[in-house]
Amino acid sequence: MGIFYDKELNLFHLKGKDTSYVMQIIRDGYLAHRYWGKLVNEFSEESITYMYRPFSPNPDKTDRKFSLDTLPQEYPQYGNSDFRMPAYQVQLQDGSTISDLRYHSHLIMKGKPQLQGLPATYVDEAEDAETLVITLEDKHIGLKVKLTYTVFHQLNVFTRSTLFINEGKKSFKLLRALSMSIDYSDCEFDLLHLYGAHAKERFLSRHPLKPGIQAIGSVRGTSSHQHNPFLALVRKEANELSGEVFAFHLVYSGNFLAAAEVDQFQTTRVTMGIHPFDFTWLLHPKETFQTPETVLVYSSEGLGAMSRTFHQLYLKYLMRGKYKDRIRPIVFNNWEATYFRFNSQRLWKLAKVASEIGIELFVLDDGWFGKRNNAKTSLGDWVVNMEKIPEGLDGFARKIGSLGLQFGLWVEPEMVSVDSELYRQHSDWVLHVPNRPRTESRNQLILDLSRRDVQDEIINQMTKLFNSAPISYVKWDMNRHMTEIGSACLPPERQRETAHRYMLGLYRVLSVLTNRFPDILFENCSGGGGRFDPGMLYYMPQTWTSDNTDAISRLKIQYGTSFVYPIISIGSHVSNVPNHQVGRITSLDIRGAVAMSGNLGYELDLTKLSKTEIDTIKEQIGKYKWIRRLIQFGEFYRLLSPFEGNEAAWLFVNQEKTEAIVFYFYILAEPAAPIKFLKLCGLSRRKQYQIVGSSKRYGGDELMNIGLAIPADVKGDFQSFTWYLREVT
Repeated sequence: MGIFYDKELNLFHLKGKDTSYVMQIIRDGYLAHRYWGKLVNEFSEESITYMYRPFSPNPDKTDRKFSLDTLPQEYPQYGNSDFRMPAYQVQLQDGSTISDLRYHSHLIMKGKPQLQGLPATYVDEAEDAETLVITLEDKHIGLKVKLTYTVFHQLNVFTRSTLFINEGKKSFKLLRALSMSIDYSDCEFDLLHLYGAHAKERFLSRHPLKPGIQAIGSVRGTSSHQHNPFLALVRKEANELSGEVFAFHLVYSGNFLAAAEVDQFQTTRVTMGIHPFDFTWLLHPKETFQTPETVLVYSSEGLGAMSRTFHQLYLKYLMRGKYKDRIRPIVFNNWEATYFRFNSQRLWKLAKVASEIGIELFVLDDGWFGKRNNAKTSLGDWVVNMEKIPEGLDGFARKIGSLGLQFGLWVEPEMVSVDSELYRQHSDWVLHVPNRPRTESRNQLILDLSRRDVQDEIINQMTKLFNSAPISYVKWDMNRHMTEIGSACLPPERQRETAHRYMLGLYRVLSVLTNRFPDILFENCSGGGGRFDPGMLYYMPQTWTSDNTDAISRLKIQYGTSFVYPIISIGSHVSNVPNHQVGRITSLDIRGAVAMSGNLGYELDLTKLSKTEIDTIKEQIGKYKWIRRLIQFGEFYRLLSPFEGNEAAWLFVNQEKTEAIVFYFYILAEPAAPIKFLKLCGLSRRKQYQIVGSSKRYGGDELMNIGLAIPADVKGDFQSFTWYLREVT
């Protein structure tokens, strides 16, 4: 495994666990893409096959077969014979946008360097990865571009990012600065991505590639509920267990673009990075610009193997801090139990019941600060409301601690209410454009985190708050998207840098606070899953997956989320019925089973439940404590898709294949239903397994080839079943 350079062929060969990535310097320094796919020991094909194409111009007029329009490239530009989507574009002071990158040099090193100011994958041990930096240059304008590739030795993963350097004598603007581009020789793929809306995040879309450009993205200032920064090219026959998958995931939390273009010759180009819409970046001489990192995952064993590769990578090489490999607590959140209508007495009653039934952490959600009795006021004024909590935050947190519960707190530091002391003192601290109305959303405006003084104020506010009480958990929310994107501190020529500068500012704030408070478990939230992306996962090891807590809706939301995110990052709660988002009534059994398929929590009025309901929740919590290490750190296998039928199922198994837990969900009852068997995955074919609570024993091969019989005599909608398997020794 590693990175190899063939001097005779000018060939770079990157080898992961079971995958190869090959590039070659050709002609007068063009960097061509040669291969990405299943591991090959040697790449011996010396040259690319060229063909004359009448309407593809020729940089070398003596060779009518050579054109950049048909060359598979690593980091293409527009304007000198390639008409496909470019990876980057610069604008010079004379207004021209032509550039021409050629190979300059390269460097191979052990380990993986950090990206300045941006979250990215990392390695603690240099032996875990190897990095190649290829420097391209345009001598005419003094532009250098460093393409960075890292190969993770034990995974089928490469990462890519790009650094722009102005070594010329004049300034220029970056109009487009994507993180990566890659060309395929064919277009026989399906395009897979995750789309949605608020309360409907990360639904699956899979459809055939077609001629032209197919793109997803966000210009909302965040990665968004609408599209996750993930795209995969999937061979048409590929499924969960077999077939080729080429997947791309951007480690970034702001505006992004992911696109696939099928050209006239049925080749495919994939690009990914910061969305070029409303983006420019001014580079003065000696200045640099770093793009976010893109993770590239290859699987020859279907979508399931792709997902498990993402899970392994993010658990070991993206998430940080003490909680990355520590079991997560079972939480109670008061939001759907009380909304803004609470005082410390009501919270105390909820906390007492929570303690009695085995919950481990009490989270005080929105409404505890300022004059926050509704959503119209007080964001930015992070001082406890003494009318609601007369004992103060410290006193209340210690009371909660006396019950044996940890204490957690909701904050939304990036936002400000117009009705707040902070806004009255610093109205210029928000994103805005002079002489334009300031569009409110959810009665709030966004603080301008592109400004250092605003970043410092948030750091100081949160530091004071987190030091004021024994806080073990912070839910960090962000409840609106960007409008009037402008900054009072940037000159006119830099206004279109604001959105990205905001993200750099947010990452600085999070870096300072998470390092300053390593014992706090931070949970990311943005109206639920509106900023569920690898960039945030770098700082916060779990995310509130969706504001939609309905169990049936969550089957699809959590199923889709599992395609790229580890289960331990998925926050999932049991809530009231009728459900507050969709009005559906489901049993505690299925609500518990769905919520136990992530980080379990409860978000309902415990004081209004019957004894039977309390006993059921006690049983769920006891069961989850027994199995949560398996859930949070086991390998995850999807068995039945809720997007394809009336059922859903998934399985968790430990690395030793000695124990597994299977969840099966039956959505709507139907008459004359057939007898069904659920085929399992991920077990050892040679081991014998017993269902806990039963005397039945099965061979692993039997369970995977024949399956478990699903009970056929159960009636009613929204049913769930679980089986816990242990190896028989």
